[in-house]
Amino acid sequence: MRPQRLVDLLALVALALLALSAYLTWSTADPGIGRPVVHFNGYTVTKAPVTLALAAAVAVVVTKLAGTALRRVLGALIVLLGVAAISVSLQVRPTADELSRIRPELSQAVTDTVNLSSGPAPWFALAGEVALVAAGLIAVLTAHRWRRPTVRYERDPAATPADQWKAIDAGEDPTL
Repeated sequence: MRPQRLVDLLALVALALLALSAYLTWSTADPGIGRPVVHFNGYTVTKAPVTLALAAAVAVVVTKLAGTALRRVLGALIVLLGVAAISVSLQVRPTADELSRIRPELSQAVTDTVNLSSGPAPWFALAGEVALVAAGLIAVLTAHRWRRPTVRYERDPAATPADQWKAIDAGEDPTL
């Protein structure tokens, strides 16, 4: 598989896993005493991993239009976005007090204890973030082997705008 396609595939997998983790349960809070269990999805707990993945996906798209040096810079940016997302996912473990600000029925005024448990979503997020870091590393290491952007639609620098209009009037395409 060509490195450019591999970067695209890894970025797509990362975006899919992070989007999935945004909708799955990150934390479950059980206030006890017959009260209903409250589930918090990833987007409720933190919006950072999905936002960073979207920014990285945009950077991957821009690499298609960039030259080698800018591809390396964008690849490094993708790595940094992936590392930032990993650090956010590993550090975000909300406490009962933090969750009670989101859902008042979990506050200490209403219930004595709140039992917290984690769901599977942080693991999906972590897998997506590792895929994002891998995509960035591959982009940095193989940027010189990627196909160059096409010059098909760029105009001839020697042609003046008047010459281009004359070509259009004659039925020719001045971009070819």
